[in-house]
Amino acid sequence: MKAARFDYARPTTVAEAVRLIAELPDAKLMAGGQSLGPMLNLRLAQPALIVDITRIAELAEVADAGEALCLGATITHAAIEDGRVKDPTGGFLARVAAGIGYRAVRTKGTIGGSLAHADPAADWLCALTALDAELIVASPAGRRRLPLAGFVLGAMQTALKADELIAAVRIGKFSSRARFGYHKVCRKVGDFADAIAATVEDPERGLCRIVASTPAGAPIVVAADAATIASPPEIAALEQRLSEAGSCGDAYDTRLRAVVVKRALEALSDR
Repeated sequence: MKAARFDYARPTTVAEAVRLIAELPDAKLMAGGQSLGPMLNLRLAQPALIVDITRIAELAEVADAGEALCLGATITHAAIEDGRVKDPTGGFLARVAAGIGYRAVRTKGTIGGSLAHADPAADWLCALTALDAELIVASPAGRRRLPLAGFVLGAMQTALKADELIAAVRIGKFSSRARFGYHKVCRKVGDFADAIAATVEDPERGLCRIVASTPAGAPIVVAADAATIASPPEIAALEQRLSEAGSCGDAYDTRLRAVVVKRALEALSDR
């Protein structure tokens, strides 16, 4: 099947892009097109206008904001994987990026596009929530910072307004003592993940987090402290914590997520 007819625009500034989507609510933004492209061809999406943002230079830049780095929304997974952009985590972002889909997908897919699409199986949702990241969102009215925690409202539903786009992802810098763990389960390499977990500990920032994916959409933040990091709980205890944090699904889903969380904790401890 082929896409339904649509108009096409390729702006060169953020201001022009947000003006276009504000004027036509039925417009869709496109960067890497790894999710939108198939949806167009299957006619699951039939926008009147496609706004291609890949020529907006600002969206491919990295800005140093002192205590944080701002990664432009159209930076690709491959650029992060290859170390072509600064990494405030000392390599954790590259490790996550390297596990996204296949190399061809990583070469075109973008960090902002992945977050805006809000697929519950997306790697960046869990990883960046664990890092306590924020989004810089642009609209005709200006810009605002939006915490990633709470950004996802449901499966493929976000807090973005119709006239807003993600301009950058703001990630705080981590100390040399920071440790990161990440684990996911897929049926085969390149498939969508059945479960994902990310763990972060930075004593100097006072950050200690466990985040797990859920099929409902938004990742859940699981109660954690230094003791949890030092001695990962057993599977049954992790299942209880996941349930208390709002994990949904049947017994199999809960057990799978508990196992993934434990492995992410063990990966953090090993480092």
